[in-house]
Amino acid sequence: MMNRLKDATSPYLLQHADNPVDWHPWGEEAFAEARRRDVPLLISVGYSACHWCHVMAHESFEDAATARLMNEHFVNIKVDREERPDVDAVYMGATQAMTNQGGWPMTVFATPDGHPFYCGTYFPRPHFQRLLTEVHNVWTGDRETVLKQGAKVVEALNAHSMLPSGAVPGEETLAEAVRNLREAFDPVNGGFGRAPKFPPSMVLEFLLRSGEREMSGKTLEAMARGGMYDQLGGGFARYSVDAEWVVPHFEKMLYDNALLLRVYTHWWKAGGGDLARRVALETAGWMLRELRTPEGGFASALDADSEGVEGKFYVWTPEQLREVLGEDDGRWAAGLFDVTGTFEHGTSVLQLPRDPEDPARYASVRERLLAAREQRVRPGRDDKVVASWNGLAIAALAETGVVFERPDLVAAATEAAELLAGTHVLNARLLRTSRDGRAGTNAGVLEDYANVAEGLIALYGVTGEARWLRLAGSLLDVVLDRFTNGAGGFYDTADDAERLFQRPQDPTDNATPSGQYAAAGALLSYGALTGSARHREAAYAALGTVSVLAPAHARFAGWGLAAARAALEGPVEVAVVGPPDDPRTAALHREALLADAPGLVVALGAGDSADRGAAGDPLMPRAETFPALLEGRGLVGDAPAAYVCKGFTCRMPVTTVEALRTELARRP
Repeated sequence: MMNRLKDATSPYLLQHADNPVDWHPWGEEAFAEARRRDVPLLISVGYSACHWCHVMAHESFEDAATARLMNEHFVNIKVDREERPDVDAVYMGATQAMTNQGGWPMTVFATPDGHPFYCGTYFPRPHFQRLLTEVHNVWTGDRETVLKQGAKVVEALNAHSMLPSGAVPGEETLAEAVRNLREAFDPVNGGFGRAPKFPPSMVLEFLLRSGEREMSGKTLEAMARGGMYDQLGGGFARYSVDAEWVVPHFEKMLYDNALLLRVYTHWWKAGGGDLARRVALETAGWMLRELRTPEGGFASALDADSEGVEGKFYVWTPEQLREVLGEDDGRWAAGLFDVTGTFEHGTSVLQLPRDPEDPARYASVRERLLAAREQRVRPGRDDKVVASWNGLAIAALAETGVVFERPDLVAAATEAAELLAGTHVLNARLLRTSRDGRAGTNAGVLEDYANVAEGLIALYGVTGEARWLRLAGSLLDVVLDRFTNGAGGFYDTADDAERLFQRPQDPTDNATPSGQYAAAGALLSYGALTGSARHREAAYAALGTVSVLAPAHARFAGWGLAAARAALEGPVEVAVVGPPDDPRTAALHREALLADAPGLVVALGAGDSADRGAAGDPLMPRAETFPALLEGRGLVGDAPAAYVCKGFTCRMPVTTVEALRTELARRP
C-alpha cells in the first residue's frame, strides 16, 4: 500500500495518511487506476473538524478488515471539502437527489469516469462492510444497471442545474421575503425553523439592513446567551443541536465567526447596545487568539473533539466549578451559567441567560475558569488558510476595528490581506488555500474571488489604501471574464477549471454566502466606488434569482437580499477628503463608517491632486483619480470635508462630525 496523502497540504487528508486504506488524493491518477483495474471509485468527502468524519475514520478507515474490502474492490479517493468545494458540491447534489439528505462524511460510489451511482453519508462499520460487498457484487454481476443509474443521475442533475432568474428585486420582493422569514421565525427562542439551528448570519444582515429589529435582535441575543456561544473564550460553535441554542455541535469554524463578528458589529451600530459590543469584541479576540497563523492569516477551524470526546474541552460539572472557584463562587457560577446537566454524563455547556448582577465577580469567575480550561487538552486545529473565509475575516475585523477604535484588529485584517496578496494571488488568479505560508494547488472558486474582493473593499474603506481596492477590482474582473453563465448569474468554477461531471452553480446560501450573491455584493460596492457601469449592471443581473427565492425560500437568499437592499438604497456613498494626519479627517472618516446605512461604501483621499498616481502597478492608483468617487471632491477652504452621495450625485460637503451625522441620517 502506498501512502499518497503524506505530502498533502490539507490537515484532513493528513489525518488519514496512516490508514490501512490505500487512499488516493483527488486527481487523474485515481481515475486512471480505476479504469485500469475496472473497479468503481469510492469517494469519501469530509473535513477536519467534522465529528462524524472522525467517528467513521476510527470505526472503518482504521479497521484492517474494512480497509481490505475497500482496497480489493475499489479505488479510494479522500477529498477535503474545504479544499475542493466544487467536488463536494457536485457529489452533494447527487447525494441529496438520491437520499433526500446530505452531510459529512459523504460516501459516494462512482464509475471510473466519476459518475455517481450510489451515495450516502455516515455508515456504521457493519453496515458499511455489507455495503462494500453489495456494491462490488452489483458492479461485477449487473454492470449495465450501475452504468444506467450513473448516467441517469448525471442527466437529471444537469437538467436542473440552473435556477431561473427574475427581475431585479424591488421593495415588494423584499417585503415578501420579510413575510416569509416571519412565518419561519421562532418567537420564543429566536432563529428560524426547528432543531438543529444554524446561525442565520446572512439573513440577519438582511433584517438589520431592512430595519427589522424584532427578529434580528431576538435571534442575536438568544445566540449570544446560549451554549452555542463560548461564554468563557468567545466565539461561536457551528450550530445548536436543539431549538433553544443550548447544546452546540462544538466545532468552531472561521467562516461562522467572521460572519457573526460582522453582524454583531452592525447590530451595535443599529442599537444593539453593550451585549452586541461585548460579543463582537470577544469574538474578534477569540479569532486572533485561537485561529491566527504565524503568517498572519486565519486557520479554518477547531475540532469538536478533544481526547476523542466531543465537547470535553468546553463542558463543566458543578464539582469542577467548585474545585476551581471554591464553594461560594462555585455555587454562584453554577447558577449564573445554568450548570444543571444540559449535556452528557452530568456535564453542562455554559450559558448566560441574564447579565450578572455583580460584574466584578463575574469577571473574576470568568477569568479563573478560562485559565483553568487552558490546562485541558485542546481540540485540534485545522490550520490551512482558505482564501474565501479569510476574506470574510478581513471585512469583519476591519469594520469592527474602526467602529470600536481597535487599531490592532485593523492591523490583523491588513496582515491577512498581505498574506492573500502575496501567497494566494498568482498571475492575477487566486489559489484557494495555503498552509505554513505555502500555497496549495487548488484553484480559487467563485466564493474565493467574491469574498476576498469584499474583504479588500471593506479594508480600503477603513484604511484608505487604494491598493486594496485595486486588487479587489482585478479579482472582480476575473469573475466577470471567467465565471459568468451567460444568463446574468455565475458558475462556481472558472471556465478553465477542472471539468467535473457537472459544472457547479448554486446561487443559494449555505453556511456562507453563495458565490453568486457574494459576487453581487462585491460588484455593487466596487461599482459604487468607481462608477463602473459594468460592475453595477453585473451585480443587478446576479440578483435576479433573489426574486425567485424570496417569496418562499428567503432563508436561502439572505446575502442576496442584503445586497438587494443595499442596491435599493443606492448604496450610500461617502467621500472623505483631507490630510491623512489631520484629526479632523480621521473624525469625519470614522463617523462615516459608523453610519447604519445598507451597503455603505466610503472612499478616503487627501484631495484631488494627491489621489492621482502613476499607472503600471496593479496595486497602485492609476493616473486618474482612484476611486472615481473622489474625483472633484476637494477640501472646503482648508478644512477636511465629507460628501454624501448616491449614484455619484452628491449633496453639499460638510466639515463637521455633527453635520455629517445629520446628512447620513436623512440619506440621499
